[in-house]
Amino acid sequence: MKKLLVAIDGSECSLRAVDFVGRQFAALDGLRVTLLHILPGVPAELWDDGHILTPEERSARQKVLDKWLANRDAGVKPLFERAGSMLARRGFDPRCIETRSVPEEGDIAEGILNAARADGYDMLVVGRHGRSKVQRFLLGSVATKIINHAEHVAVCVVE
Repeated sequence: MKKLLVAIDGSECSLRAVDFVGRQFAALDGLRVTLLHILPGVPAELWDDGHILTPEERSARQKVLDKWLANRDAGVKPLFERAGSMLARRGFDPRCIETRSVPEEGDIAEGILNAARADGYDMLVVGRHGRSKVQRFLLGSVATKIINHAEHVAVCVVE
């Protein structure tokens, strides 16, 4: 195994998946780990809903959108730092840890699978459930979709 993708969303379950990777795979020489975060899509209230806006209204809306995007993107950095530190404490060389964020384009599971396919990962590691409290009752919907649709990549689901 040479390339491992870990999907993280900041939930405790996804961080347990990071810790699992650190415990199980830190001793493997040459293993590259990519921490992947799917960035949330723009909320509906910030969409351009087709109204004809004056230049001032358009500018004001763009400022709000730009601020929202900057805050969203800034929020990912501490998540990557925490996950990277967890791997480093377990013995991973920080030079072998990469981070990647991808904007959500509808389905989170499909975004994760597309990333795994595009870059030829040997294994995909996900937490059993994410941030949604509804998903805690059953195997998370994202994890379920990944299990059911993954091709040409091993999938590890961590409790």
